[in-house]
Amino acid sequence: MSVNQLLPSPELIWQASKVNVLEGKAGGVLSGAWRLMLLGDGSPTRHFQLLTGKPVEIELIAMAPEPAAPGAGAPPPPEVVELDGPLLRRQVWLRCGDKTLAWAESWWNQSQADAYLQQRELPIWRSLTANRAELFREVDGLALVAAPWLEQRFGLAGPFWSRHYRFFRGGKELTVIREVFSPALEHWLGPAKLCHDLQTQ
Repeated sequence: MSVNQLLPSPELIWQASKVNVLEGKAGGVLSGAWRLMLLGDGSPTRHFQLLTGKPVEIELIAMAPEPAAPGAGAPPPPEVVELDGPLLRRQVWLRCGDKTLAWAESWWNQSQADAYLQQRELPIWRSLTANRAELFREVDGLALVAAPWLEQRFGLAGPFWSRHYRFFRGGKELTVIREVFSPALEHWLGPAKLCHDLQTQ
C-alpha cells in the first residue's frame, strides 16, 4: 500500500452520546481497567509501554490531505469542523514488539502538522510534549467499530472499542484523534466485559 493511501474509517456499530462521555457516564459496560484506558485523559502510548514493558513503535500508513468529498467508511468526528483548513489526515498502527495494539487516525491543520509532526515515526504524544509543552486532552467519544482490515491486522474478530478526543494548546483545538484498540489488550487489562444492552449505557 502507498504511504499516501488513507484507509476508510471503520464502520460505527454503536456510539455513546457525547453528553454521557463528557459527564463520565459512558462505558458502564466496561471493566474498570478498560474504562480508564478508553475514557481517561492519559497517554495510551505510555500505557502500552507500561503494560508490555516494550517501547511503542509507530508504523505510518498514510499522511495525506483530507478528501474534499466524503468517502467510504465512517465520517470524521464532528469536532473536526473546529480545526482550521486545509486539513491533513494521518493514520498509523501502534505496535509493541510483534503485537499491534491499536490503530489511530488524526486530523490536523496543514501548518500545525508541519510544526508538530516533523518526526513522523514518533507517537503524537511525544511530538506534542517536546520541551514539556502544556497540553489538555478532552475525550469526546466512545464507540464500537468494525472493519475487515482491522480484523486482519489484529488477528482477532471485531467489533473493537474506539474513542476520539481533542488536544488543546492555549485553549485552541490542535488536533482530533480517533483510536481503535485491539482485544489483545485483554491479556493485560482483563476482559472488556461487554453487556448485552449497549444502548442504555
